Amino acid sequence: MTAVCLVYAGRFRRNIARHENLDGRQKAAIAKRHPDSPMSRRPHRDRTAGASQRQLRVAELIRHEMADMLARGDVHDPVIEHHMITVPEVQVTADLRLATIYVMPLGGRDEKEVLGALERNSRYVRGEIARRVNLKFAPEIRFRIDERFEEAERIEKLLRTPAVQRDLRSRREK
Repeated sequence: MTAVCLVYAGRFRRNIARHENLDGRQKAAIAKRHPDSPMSRRPHRDRTAGASQRQLRVAELIRHEMADMLARGDVHDPVIEHHMITVPEVQVTADLRLATIYVMPLGGRDEKEVLGALERNSRYVRGEIARRVNLKFAPEIRFRIDERFEEAERIEKLLRTPAVQRDLRSRREK
């Protein structure tokens, strides 16, 4: 039985010798252990691509738990208790160590006060998320104001300008 000899050079490995007398099971085992080797049937996942399924799932779990905590009033802060806060999105890093929670106070008022109150209570929120979401490590929590609503309003205003309306009418007539 002959195997593939791999040499590790820094972070990269090179295939030195590939022997043709490996059977199908041995090739499959090597391809499974080394997914980016030349013998692999599945392509190597591009790290610049979007979030993985695990990242999306963990982010959604954190979003649900955070929204649940805010709805039930588990975070005891006078600023948070007097505002309705929505959690439209959570982004998690690839190693699941950092979670950025995007929040928006209903009506968009007192954004800085709400953000400051959430930052003051971020240790408590991290502990509650660690208790409710089963992960190996509790992610560090960051809060940001969600600016997608403002961006959507800006685009709507641009689309309603007379110049854009004129261009849209002229395209429909053609």
